[in-house]
Amino acid sequence: MKKVLQGNEAIARGAWEAGVTVAAAYPGTPSSEILAEIAGYKEIIAQWSPNEKVAVEVASGASIAGARALACMKHVGMNVAADPFMTLAYTGIKGGFVIVVADDPNVHSSQNEQDSRNWARFAKVPMLEPGDAAECKDFTKMAFEISEQFDTPVLLKGETRVCHSDSLVELTERQESKIALGLDAKEASKYVMVPANVRVRRKAIEERMRELEAYADVFSRNVMEINDPEVGVITAGAAYMYTKEVFPNYSYLKLGMVWPLPKTLIAEFFRKVKKVIVVEELDPFLETEIRALGYNVFHGKDVIPNMFELSPEIVAKSLLGGDYKEPEVRVSLDDLPKRPPNMCAGCPHRALFYALKKLGAFVFGDIGCYTLAFAPPLQALHTTVCMGASIGQAYGAGKALGKEGLGKVCAVLGDSTFLHGGIGPVMDTVYNKGYSTTIILDNRTTGMTGLQEHAGTGYTLKGEPANMVDYEALVRSLGVKNIRKVDPYKVKETMEVIKEEMERDDVSVVITTNGPCMLHRREKRGFEHPFYAVDADACRGCKICLELGCPAISWVASEGETRDGKKRKGVVSINRSQCPGCGLCVQVCKFESIKAGA
Repeated sequence: MKKVLQGNEAIARGAWEAGVTVAAAYPGTPSSEILAEIAGYKEIIAQWSPNEKVAVEVASGASIAGARALACMKHVGMNVAADPFMTLAYTGIKGGFVIVVADDPNVHSSQNEQDSRNWARFAKVPMLEPGDAAECKDFTKMAFEISEQFDTPVLLKGETRVCHSDSLVELTERQESKIALGLDAKEASKYVMVPANVRVRRKAIEERMRELEAYADVFSRNVMEINDPEVGVITAGAAYMYTKEVFPNYSYLKLGMVWPLPKTLIAEFFRKVKKVIVVEELDPFLETEIRALGYNVFHGKDVIPNMFELSPEIVAKSLLGGDYKEPEVRVSLDDLPKRPPNMCAGCPHRALFYALKKLGAFVFGDIGCYTLAFAPPLQALHTTVCMGASIGQAYGAGKALGKEGLGKVCAVLGDSTFLHGGIGPVMDTVYNKGYSTTIILDNRTTGMTGLQEHAGTGYTLKGEPANMVDYEALVRSLGVKNIRKVDPYKVKETMEVIKEEMERDDVSVVITTNGPCMLHRREKRGFEHPFYAVDADACRGCKICLELGCPAISWVASEGETRDGKKRKGVVSINRSQCPGCGLCVQVCKFESIKAGA
């Protein structure tokens, strides 16, 4: 049977068909949908972990017990998972163990752009790179076979366009793993990485790499297509799709396994074509390795961009002889309305950051929806580096400047981010006698990546009731004595509390309440009115409410007068269908021109 699937759906299907028993992940675009899809397969135990390191540890434990296991993450998540991953490359596996790492070329939803192929070379493990949904499913199944054949974790590289594009996929039945489940104490020397055992495994890694290099030459998805012998292209994944579309008559060596490289196959390709071009996204990974083998690459990163993502148009413009005609579109991009990234109408984060802006605070920010507070008109967030970094950075700034020189400073991060990477920094701040203020935005979900559950929501990935983290009790156990709770929709009270805590000569934590994500249908809100409207005759057009950046509020330019004769150049308007009735605009309006809707 065939079915049109998204790349991430296809990876999930491939895991099911491969007989995976345990799957763990922390959500991160563009990988988030994989675990959400896997949760629908009753044969797989699937979970959201607090971070990617834990996800890899959970999956590797299942592998050591003999089960096939999968861990998924975006590219920056691999940075977090690197600690167990690098050593698991030494220990090897028992049940097949695959890590999906999804890159984000062109930085659609990330804090950096990195090429995850480097992890495969660094750790000395194989990596497969699919180019469409059909390959996503097939390569996932192959990855488990390779993992068990060569006693190694295997990386499967996704990327935004492949993960989120659809194509036709051949579906087959699930095949259960034939490896017996169970733990064997006699295998301790394989899995206990003390120096004496490490030295043995280090030699095993080199032997494994030699075997994998030989396997790469016969791997069925490293495919040579000899057409025009004048020009040959070595490429992989999405880059192959783009190049093949523009130059269908070129010869190709399409690599399904991008590490280790098939050296014999590459040598054969160079013998069969006159000029070889390497087309790849981001780093010159393939090009560098091929040049190191002594081959003359005609074109590579000298013409192909080494940043952002490729496209048929970019490939055509980069290489000689490109004749690519862009698909016709009915609407010009210039004619489309400009829609800058923005928090949802009624979002509790907007209220909190408006309060911080009015306080004039320097805000060490973090990863989540609230990162949008950096943009106009709020402009109330001043750093964003990685999950949980806000707390450590605020503490470090305090150590450098001293309490008197620090001024109004705080760290802000969401509930999921706090559980991912914020607990350790709070503990560090208390232990080392810091005096920073941390604000935890409890919106009861992992919002930015699609409303996934976490340990603070009270539900598992599969919707089962679960323990809910008590943030107040947690931070108190870390040694924090000053803990306050605020309703962010009450702006004046929120400002007063935060101001007091930022002036305190001690560590403090502020936790928001009554602020579940506006898109979360499970959570109920106690807003007094369903929506608000503007009394046009009372509005003076001062635009103060526009400083909120609420998408429900817009400006209507029109010369006129207010009811009391004041001149104005326009009025604000509130879109009834978008307004959730949070009442934030009422609190900032100085002229009482915003009223509860009827």
